[in-house]
Amino acid sequence: MSKIDQIVQFLSEKNVDMTFITNPTTLNYLTGLAIDPHERIAGLMIFRDRIPMLFTPALEVEKAKEKTTGFDIFGYEDAQNPWAVIKAHLKIPVHSIAVEFSDIPLAKTEGLKSQFSDIEFVNLTPLIERMRLIKSVDEIEKMKIAGDFADKCFEIGFATAAERGGVTESDIVAKIEYEMKRMGVPQMSFETIVLTGSRAANPHGVPEEVKVQENKLLLFDLGVMSHGYASDATRTIAIGEPAAFDAEIHKIVLEAQLAAMDFIKPGVSAIEVDKVARDVITKAGYGEYFNHRLGHGIGMDVHEFPSIGGAEDIIIEKGMCFSDEPGIYIPGKVGVRIEDCLYVTDSGCESFTHTNKDLMIF
Repeated sequence: MSKIDQIVQFLSEKNVDMTFITNPTTLNYLTGLAIDPHERIAGLMIFRDRIPMLFTPALEVEKAKEKTTGFDIFGYEDAQNPWAVIKAHLKIPVHSIAVEFSDIPLAKTEGLKSQFSDIEFVNLTPLIERMRLIKSVDEIEKMKIAGDFADKCFEIGFATAAERGGVTESDIVAKIEYEMKRMGVPQMSFETIVLTGSRAANPHGVPEEVKVQENKLLLFDLGVMSHGYASDATRTIAIGEPAAFDAEIHKIVLEAQLAAMDFIKPGVSAIEVDKVARDVITKAGYGEYFNHRLGHGIGMDVHEFPSIGGAEDIIIEKGMCFSDEPGIYIPGKVGVRIEDCLYVTDSGCESFTHTNKDLMIF
């Protein structure tokens, strides 16, 4: 069953008139059209018994016609009211609309209400999350390419850090991202993180014009977008000989990361996977310093469903892709995280990134 057909089936089962999908990633996933309308409106309307409609700003209409097939494509000029244009084009009564509750601003629901009175909104998010949960062979191949680029990022970043001479966190980020652009990578999957010494004790710290410290650990968290799919990986290395305490923290985190990787297979639960890694860190006496879930889903978004170790549990299935990223963050002392994103196989899992995870000293 095609992606569109799965949504048609949902509409029929729930007796919903249509969808209005505006998340650019979901639009791309369902149509193959990669656009960002910014403050303008783009939406995919799928119905139970008529051809799907693709609505875009006027300046994107030709691209939509070129990149997609099987859609009634129409657009609007900036001077027009997009909601009125939609209503005029539909020419049918609408009483219920399926939208992604997780990704539709109030302004858009109010826009729809302005044209369709007494409208009922139905949550489409669970279906979309489920559809995107299991990756196809083609999707996994694209993610392998993104993973290869992440490995190249590490290679560039490590070499730049090893140059010494007062290089800063920001210098290393700039070098990585510059070289990625030269290799044809359109964008990073998130803001590259490079943090020296105790600054890495902030899991989402921001690189600054801070010189890389000698005999301290250096954390890299990075990824790229390639062919519409994301990579995300973290390594922690040493610049000069690290303190024994820092090296021990790295050893514990690596043990936790590998233990989870070895445990992952179809049939186990996400909370069980999290517990395997967390137990290693807790047994070593640092459980309070592992203050986030073990992982997150990855695909066309760098963070997507499911959560590995969050409040809601899920059974691991073949084709799921997610991160394994335990960490220990001791304020004022040290921060270590080691992360790979992976795909689940018939009997285990395989990582998208392959850079050495041992404590490398530069």
